[in-house]
Amino acid sequence: MTGRNETSATLRARAEVDLDALRGNVRTLRARAGGAALMAVVKSDAYGHGMLPVARAAREAGATWLGTATPHEALALRAAGVPGRIMCWLWTPGDPWREGVEADLDMSVSALWALREVTAAARAAGRPARIHLKADTGLGRNGCQPADWPELVAAALAAEAAGEATVTGLWSHFACADEPGHPSIAAQLDLFHEMVTHAEKEGVRPEVRHIANSAAALTVPASHFDLVRAGIATYGISPSPEIGTSRDLGLRPVMTLAASVALVKRVPGGHGVGYGHQYRTPHATTLGLIPLGYADGVPRHASGRGPVLVDGVRRRVAGRVAMDQFVVDLAGDTPEEGARAVLFGPGDHGEPTAQDWAEAADTIAYEIVTRIGSRVPRVHLNEREARDGQASE
Repeated sequence: MTGRNETSATLRARAEVDLDALRGNVRTLRARAGGAALMAVVKSDAYGHGMLPVARAAREAGATWLGTATPHEALALRAAGVPGRIMCWLWTPGDPWREGVEADLDMSVSALWALREVTAAARAAGRPARIHLKADTGLGRNGCQPADWPELVAAALAAEAAGEATVTGLWSHFACADEPGHPSIAAQLDLFHEMVTHAEKEGVRPEVRHIANSAAALTVPASHFDLVRAGIATYGISPSPEIGTSRDLGLRPVMTLAASVALVKRVPGGHGVGYGHQYRTPHATTLGLIPLGYADGVPRHASGRGPVLVDGVRRRVAGRVAMDQFVVDLAGDTPEEGARAVLFGPGDHGEPTAQDWAEAADTIAYEIVTRIGSRVPRVHLNEREARDGQASE
C-alpha cells in the first residue's frame, strides 16, 4: 500500500520507499550491533526518504533511539507523536532549547556556551535537560577539544548538582571509519576511551556512550559501546565501496527513483541533444525524454554518464541534465510514452543503484538519495503493514 491516494503508475516521477526493506535493514543492523542499542538517524527528511514514515518503521523494527541533526527536525517528530528517545546534535545560539527540554529531547553539548543556553532553558522549563557531552576525538567539526574537556565536564556536573541537567550521554564521531584500517580509527577510539574515563572518574554516569556511525557499526565492533548510530546503512546503502556493497553487508536499498517516459521520437544522425549540443546522435535513432532534472536532485555532473533503465534496457543520459528533464538515446527502440524509467533502485532487475549514480557524478551515494527534491513525491510502500506489525516486533 502506498502512503498516497495516487498509484505510482500515475505519477510523472516518484521516489518509492520500501518500508519493509527499511525494517529489514534495521533488524540486520541490530544484529550487527551485538549488545548495543541502535539509533536510526532520520536527519534531512530521513536522508530524503520521508522522516515520519521512516521513523515509525524504524521504531517498529527495534531502533530504540532516533537521531536528527537539527532541533527543528526532532521537535517535528515529537509534534507528530513519535515517542521514545530522540537525540539532536546541531545546535546554534538562540535555538529552541526550552522547547527541546520540554519535549524531553536528548541534546548535544560541545561547549560552555551551549551548556549555558541549555541550563537556562531548563530553569525556565522547571525541569532538567537531558544532555550528551560531545568529545572531538579527531573529526575536527563539532565537539569539545581534549584540552577543554575537563572544564566542560566539571560545568556539566555542576549543572547536574543544581538540578538543571542530566548527562545522559558521552559521544564522538569518527572521521575515517569508511576507510577500513585507517590509523585515525584506532587513534580516535583510544582518545574516546580516555575522555570517557575522565568524565566517569569525575562522577558522570551516562546512560549511553557512543561513537560508531554506520561504517563503524559494520566493521569496528570495539566501537559499539552502548549505542550505535546507523545513518546511511538504515537506508540500505553501503557507507563505502571499500567496506562492501549493500548486498555484501546484508542490506537492501530502500529507495527507487523512477519516472514515466514523457516522449519518444525519431531523429536523424548528427542531431544535437540538449543545451550546448554536448551530445549528437551518431546515426538515425530514437530519443526518450525523462521528466526529471537537477531541480529534482538529478546531479548535473552526471550529464552524459548517468545510467537509466528504460523499458528493461540500460541507457545513459545523452547530453546535459537540464532543470526539469534529460534525454536518453534509445538506439532505435520505441517504448511507449509512459514506460517506466528507473534511475536507481536495489538493482534486482538490472536497474542502476545509487552507488552507480554516485560514481557517474563523482560523489557519494549519500548525496544521491538525500538531494532528491520535494517536487518528487515519496510513495511509501508497506506503510500500513509496518504500522500493523508494531506489536510483533
